[in-house]
Formats: sequence, structure tokens, C-alpha cells
Amino acid sequence: MAIIKSVRGKYPQIPEDCYVAENATIVGDVSLGKECSIWFNSVIRGDVHYIKIGDKVNIQDGVVVHATYQKSPTTIGNNVSIGHNAIIHGCTIHDNVLVGMGAIIMDDCVVESNSIIAAGAVVTKNTKIESGSIYAGVPAKKVKDISQELISDEIDRIANNYVKYSSWFKE
Repeated sequence: MAIIKSVRGKYPQIPEDCYVAENATIVGDVSLGKECSIWFNSVIRGDVHYIKIGDKVNIQDGVVVHATYQKSPTTIGNNVSIGHNAIIHGCTIHDNVLVGMGAIIMDDCVVESNSIIAAGAVVTKNTKIESGSIYAGVPAKKVKDISQELISDEIDRIANNYVKYSSWFKE
């Protein structure tokens, strides 16, 4: 059974239609939207600041979501996929975003809607990711614009697939 516990009087808010893997950890001031999935070995730690997660967000295996004490909360919009082993820390991610495997998004970054953070990218503190773009590298830099086709073929497809995958584990 997943570790879901309160910290300093704040208990995670998890709608019934969400899937949380048996060895995921969600603690403290965390709220999930509808149709979210929190996968194996992921940690969402709302102990030092709040973490707000929108609808249809998938937090894949090994992801760590945290914040900075009294300074930088973490907010994740709707229709967001966060790839395996990514680190999301004290930042804001808007709607329709794909964060690649192993990417790191650091404090006070803002990832605007319809964007992709490539696998392995490191988005350094205070970076603003432009809407409709792909950022890659260390440190992450804009590499190209995203077509509407890529938004529906990748961002929407992955988010929708994870709703389907999570249903297999609820049976």
C-alpha cells in the first residue's frame, strides 16, 4: 500500500479516480486533480510547501516532486506527463506539458503551456520556458518550436495513454 500521510496537520487530497502505485509516497500539503496517476517509486513530498497538481497528470516511476521551504511551492497544471526519474522542484508547470525522462526543473522556473522539456534536460533556477517550444540540454536551451501536430501526437497522446494504463491497475 502506498505511503500517504499527513505532515504538520496537512494531509494529501487524492480523488478516488486517481491511481497511486503501492510503493509511491505522497505526504503533506499535496492536492491532486482528477484522473491522475502516481507511479512506482515516485515521491511527492509536500512537507515544506504546498504541491498542487491538476487533472490528468501522470507522475511516472521514480519521479521526485518537492518544493523549497517557505519560498517556492510546486504547481503542475492539467494534462502533464512527467517522465521516469525526473525531478520537479519548487516550480510552476502549466497545462499540456511533457517533461522527459530524467529531466530536472529547478526552483522558480515557469514552464508555459504546450511545451516539451527533453529527456535529461536541466532547467536551471528562474528559467522561463516559452509556450510552444522544446528545451533540451544542460543547461536547457530552446531548440525548436512545437507544431500543433506534435502537441496532439506526443503531449496529448501520452497523457491519455497514462489514464488508460492506470485503469489496468485498478481492475
